[in-house]
Amino acid sequence: MKFEVNDKVEVLDDALKGRVINIDGKTIYVETSEGFLMEFEASELVKIEEEQSRMIATENVSFSDIIKEKQPTNRAKSVKIKPKERNAPPMEVDLHIEKLVNSYRGMSNFDILNIQLDTAKRQINFAISKRIPKIVFIHGVGEGVLKAELDYLLARYDNLKFYDANFQKYGLGATEVYIFQNS
Repeated sequence: MKFEVNDKVEVLDDALKGRVINIDGKTIYVETSEGFLMEFEASELVKIEEEQSRMIATENVSFSDIIKEKQPTNRAKSVKIKPKERNAPPMEVDLHIEKLVNSYRGMSNFDILNIQLDTAKRQINFAISKRIPKIVFIHGVGEGVLKAELDYLLARYDNLKFYDANFQKYGLGATEVYIFQNS
């Protein structure tokens, strides 16, 4: 191919284009569109006609980007929740010690509290693994020690929020936990 000064060219094996500045025998000097002066042989260059240059004029856009733009986008399919699942009652966990062990006779308050918190932790992990969105922990009113410790435990999880459960159903002695499930 014959090149002349001021021809617009592209490099075959690189993403460079520019304008021919000088021709010295077999060496062609090209000023790239970034302003660099580079040397090439004629076999390494392709002349770009004016019409091609206008078509390629969109800077920093590759052909794969253009093709991708033309193809229809696949919308993320929304997960349909069946009406019975939407209104499904939350999982209830009663943390009263008499519901957790056969006999708590001889146990210290510290032991009882640890059993209750371990149960809560196990149930949260179970709900996360089984993708159960809501749990209600029934802790009772009492002196508020279990509720305070439960709040502290729940605050350590990033993927859930918790709040007082339905007052009409549970009174003041329950905490509802909502678990955000990743797709």
